[in-house]
Parts: sequence; structure tokens; C-alpha cells
Amino acid sequence: MSEPGVAIIGGGLIGQKRARALGPARLVVCADIELARAATLAAAAPGCRATADWREAVQDPAVSIVIVATLHDSLTEIATGAVAAGRHVLVEKPAARRQAELAGLSRLAADKGCLVRVGFNHRYHRALQKARELVTSGALGPLMFIRARYGHGARVGYDKEWRADPKISGGGELIDQGPHVIDLARWFLGEFTDVSGLATTLFWTMPVDDNGFLLLKTADQKVAFLHVSCTEWKNLFSFEIYGRDGKIDISGLGGSYGIERLAFYKMRPEMGPPETTIWEYPMADNSWDVEFAEFLDDIRLQRQPSAGIQDAVAALEVIETIYRMSGYDHDA
Repeated sequence: MSEPGVAIIGGGLIGQKRARALGPARLVVCADIELARAATLAAAAPGCRATADWREAVQDPAVSIVIVATLHDSLTEIATGAVAAGRHVLVEKPAARRQAELAGLSRLAADKGCLVRVGFNHRYHRALQKARELVTSGALGPLMFIRARYGHGARVGYDKEWRADPKISGGGELIDQGPHVIDLARWFLGEFTDVSGLATTLFWTMPVDDNGFLLLKTADQKVAFLHVSCTEWKNLFSFEIYGRDGKIDISGLGGSYGIERLAFYKMRPEMGPPETTIWEYPMADNSWDVEFAEFLDDIRLQRQPSAGIQDAVAALEVIETIYRMSGYDHDA
């Protein structure tokens, strides 16, 4: 497959990151409801044009791949429109506000011969890739549980932004950063059959949650304890994986979250202080490039993406369960 044509829908921060990580693909058209923003993104790519109409963009005959990087309320509509036009799609997480919005998209993609990847980008950070390698190798032994915390401190006026409007966002912090840690926990532990927790609003004056506390269990009693927060006054990413023979401790994602780092603690036969190996990744984040390169391989090999629609549905099912338990009715 040589130089496939790409349309990016949404010219915000994530659309910009995607545009810089296309590898051998070529940016053909950018669309945003703010035409000036689409034009700014298009200007960086020779021959790329801008439009305010996403439908026009996905119908462009030079386009074979559509990246959907819009607000939550339009993710599924645009992804569905792109698939209906016969395009492969990378749609950003959470892919929808509710899992019901995704009903039929898998069938449509199969009917059209199109692939849909969901942007669970954190799987592609160097530390998470190394963790996957260690876990797959059996270095930790049988897994027991995961403990993860992910949060930021928001900013003045955050409670007036689109993320605080449930009609647009579908919820608060739990549907914002929550899908990443839920997806990572599933990636390592498998399907969760028992979901409990609390979504709550502790600080911000807004109708959506600013903290989510989750306790998830698999059928064989592996446990994930997850906390996501936008009252984390110092940005934090912490992801710990515990096995019977050792532990992985991942911290940082680069930038304001600190240097990406993985510590592997290997239990000794006599127990006591573990054998410790540390990897640090102070270089620029390449996760966007690695993720998109894998999608290009998916298309070339006609294989289903490792992060697909069903992964989005599984994460949203957990999120919706916690919202129901917590009394949030974002559909009201």
C-alpha cells in the first residue's frame, strides 16, 4: 500500500498530533467546524485542502483512511459516515458517549470491508509496550491485580468547557481519562465480569463527575483498582501490575506527567528486597507514530485492529455501570 490518502476530522490538539504521525500516508483533507482551524492544519501538508464539512472530506476520492478527532458527541456519527463511504477509520476514544451509539458499526464495517481502530493510544507508550513484553514473557508469573491512578488538575474555567456538558461529553472524568486505564487493565487482565465503584463530583461545580473510583474483577478474581481524577493538583500517571513473581511500576507519560519510567521488581526465592531493573524513556513520545503504523499494517494485512470497536464497547459498559451506580443520569 503506497501513500494512502488521509482525512483528519477535527483540527484540535489530537488532530494536530495525528497529522504529525502519519508516516508514509499523505494528508489530503482536513475538516473542522471552524474552517480557520482546518486551514491551519492543512497548511502544514503540501496539497492538503480544508473544509468545514466532514461529509465532503470523507467522500473525497483520494481518501482511504479517516481519522476522527472531534468532541465525543460526533465521534460515532462521523465514524459511521466514513465507513459508509468505504473508508478505514481511526476514531479517538471513547468512540461514543454510550455503547448503544456503536450498535451496528461493526456490522457496517464488515459489510463495507472496512477496518475500524479505536485510539487507545496509551497502549503504544514505550513503558506500556515494555510492560506487555514482560508480562507476555511470564516474568511476573500469574497476574494478581492492577492498581492505577491517572489525573490532572484541570484549569480555571474547566467547569464551563465542553467536558463539563454531559450532552456533548457523555460524562466527566470517568469518560475522559477513564477509558485509557480501563482499556489498559483489560489489556493485561482480560474481561471484567464484576464492576463496582463510584463517580462523584468533589470540587468542580458541574453536572459531571470529577473523580471516578473503580473496583473491577475478572471471572478468575483478578482485580483492577483504578482512580481517575481532575482534582489531581500535580498531573499523575501511575500504573502498577502485580504478579506472583514480581511487580511492574510505570510512572509518567512525558511532558507535565513526568519522564516515562518502568521499574521491574523481581521477587527473589528468599523474598526480601527484590531484584530491580529500571527503564527510563526521556525521549519524545512516539506512541502516535507506532499506533498509526500498526493501523497501516492492519489495513495492508486485512487484519482486525488490536484495539477495536469491541474494546470501546467494553470500556463504555464499565463506565455506564459506574454512572448508574452513582446516580448520574446524563441522558436526562
